[in-house]
Amino acid sequence: MRSIWKGEVSFGLVNVPVKVYSATEDHDLHARQVDKKDGVRIRYKKVRDDNGEEVEFSDIAKAYESEDGEMVILTKEDLASLPVEQSHEIEVTEFVPADQVDPVAFDNAYFLEPASRSNRAYVLMREALESTDRLAICTFTLRNRTRLCALRVYKDILMLQTLLWPDEIRPAILEGLDKEAKVRPQEVKMAASLIETMAADFEPEKYEDDYQLQLKELIEAKAAGGEAFTVAEREEASDDDGDDEVADLLAALRASVKDRGGDAESDDDDEDSSSKKKPAKKSSSSSAKKSTAKKAPAKKAAAKKSAAKKAPAKKSAAKKPPAKKSA
Repeated sequence: MRSIWKGEVSFGLVNVPVKVYSATEDHDLHARQVDKKDGVRIRYKKVRDDNGEEVEFSDIAKAYESEDGEMVILTKEDLASLPVEQSHEIEVTEFVPADQVDPVAFDNAYFLEPASRSNRAYVLMREALESTDRLAICTFTLRNRTRLCALRVYKDILMLQTLLWPDEIRPAILEGLDKEAKVRPQEVKMAASLIETMAADFEPEKYEDDYQLQLKELIEAKAAGGEAFTVAEREEASDDDGDDEVADLLAALRASVKDRGGDAESDDDDEDSSSKKKPAKKSSSSSAKKSTAKKAPAKKAAAKKSAAKKAPAKKSAAKKPPAKKSA
């Protein structure tokens, strides 16, 4: 790696000489514009706005619009003359609790390497930041821009992470949240149960950029004159239910928890179900009373019928002795 900046971190009377290296890089595959007939690359031309004539790169300068609308051309020498551009210092202004800087403000990350023969001051600052669990809020100038940044520890290395300025973060004015939906306590509890079943330590190595991998596969297949993915694979990837809201959120949460091997029961569900069962018991007892009331006359009627049938049977049995006399 090649350093992009060299200076020192200063806080109080302590100076830590450092070199700055970019800590991240873009892994995306970048497309180039070509003529679709034969694949010949298309080049951009820098042309004048008034007559369309092409302008050489060496003749192009930067211009800024003044308050009265005039275009003011500034050369590299003009920009280098700015007082902040002359500073090679990362000035620490304060140390703040690490959890007070929202991740949305983090921008580009840079490694800091000790730039002196002794790295004692570097190690001292690293150990002090770790022991206090704080971030150092700093300002420094890089590539003609004053940057707000946070100095923190990353894997035993001092990392400088630029922060977005407050006016660079848009206010969250979202019409979809004008009226917030109401959720039941048991839904919140079940959602928390699902979160617990999926809880783990973050291991970024487990994840891959599927799009870039498939894009590489597609490029190699097309270069070889073949096809990377079958129709069935494409249909399987596009087979989804859309973004329709779940009809029964609690049921979906409960099923998700069970699918992950968790306990899908909740106290709120028991209370809710027991409260619903009580009226059901009353209705069943009342219906039982009605059924017993209806069964009572039915038994009496059956008893009368059976008694009526048995009476003739006894009379016929009394006539049998005369039959024996005739024998």
